[in-house]
Amino acid sequence: MTMRRAILAAALLAFLPASFSWAQMPDAAKSLFEAKSVADRNAALSTLEAVAAKDPASAYAAGAGEFFTALELLAGGLHRHGFESPKSFMLPLMQLPVPDNPSPQPLTYEEFRAILVSFRDRLEKSAATLGSVPANADIGMEVDLSRAGIDLNEDGTIAPDESFAAIMASLAHGSIDTSAAAPSLTFRFDRADGFWLQGYAEFLMAQADFWLAHDFRAMFDGSFHMLFPRAKLPLQDALVPPDGGMSGSIFASEWRFADFVSLVHLVNWPVVEPERRQAARRHLLEMIRLSREDWKAILAETDNDREWLPGPQQKGANPLTGLEVGQEQVTAWLATLTMAEDLLEGRVLLPHFRITGKGINMKRFFDEPKPFDLVLSITGPGIAPYLESGKILTSDDFDQIRREFGGAGFLTFALWFN
Repeated sequence: MTMRRAILAAALLAFLPASFSWAQMPDAAKSLFEAKSVADRNAALSTLEAVAAKDPASAYAAGAGEFFTALELLAGGLHRHGFESPKSFMLPLMQLPVPDNPSPQPLTYEEFRAILVSFRDRLEKSAATLGSVPANADIGMEVDLSRAGIDLNEDGTIAPDESFAAIMASLAHGSIDTSAAAPSLTFRFDRADGFWLQGYAEFLMAQADFWLAHDFRAMFDGSFHMLFPRAKLPLQDALVPPDGGMSGSIFASEWRFADFVSLVHLVNWPVVEPERRQAARRHLLEMIRLSREDWKAILAETDNDREWLPGPQQKGANPLTGLEVGQEQVTAWLATLTMAEDLLEGRVLLPHFRITGKGINMKRFFDEPKPFDLVLSITGPGIAPYLESGKILTSDDFDQIRREFGGAGFLTFALWFN
């Protein structure tokens, strides 16, 4: 498995807490994370939510539970309608290992939006619950990624092949060793990791709100049979091969690649809920704030106990990534956060490859939404309304930061660091 793929798998799923150390958790938290049925898990989660306001440990566990049930809502909705993952690096969030559904239900545009709304709203609940945990709370919970998971196929059970370790192995195309002889994938999640998880909730909410801000019906009708080939979408009979033609990667299937080109072409979305596009920027700014809080907490730690995200003072390679974190990478990451915040606040402009002397004001891009056309944004006309004179981010600004991350690369650390 490549390092980048390992980090991608971790970034999509390993942040979902699995089985915490029972000695340090409320009884309901133990029930939450060892449950093998959705009914038992949900009952335990309700108990934790009821006492979360009075008990930081319960709030921490409840917020984590709400986060992974958000992902379960998404996976279940995809499975219900026969989602077929394209397994493409170009669509990373579409790599969820949703099991095959031999009898999928038909899917409409309105139903797909409803799946996104449910996913987004549960993430918001998770972020609020995690945010209620005091910043100085003493949290220490051991997480074994092979001990619990989510229900991917809506059968009411949480089976061994739905554990987080198994899901990660699938994302990494089976190259994570989950046998009994494999190294332990146990981490001790602390207060810093709560900021980290909350930040990922904000990041995913930003993505969901950006989609929901727009009317993407034309793209759905014209290309989503690539993802849901048996869900009775408008062009299924005309464009989906009778045998399904599913062969994994987009690039290994001529018809799926053709539909991917259609998908890109059809990203020409009118704005229907402008407040959601504005909210997407606020979520990204909150993610930046939480990342700073995360690193403030990490750098204050004096222990070194199975750290999910270690600081420079916590020596030893991470068992999942095989990487250590040095002060130069932390410094570069904090500089990256400042750069991203400056872009989102419009203090610095984003360059465009064909335009000199002006840059894109990203604050106005979100706060003054106009129809979003992906191709025209790349070629220039789509971003013309947001062009301004001012300080423009240069490639040298980014290259200076990128060099600090060394051979593993900026993206590898960015997906891990949040």
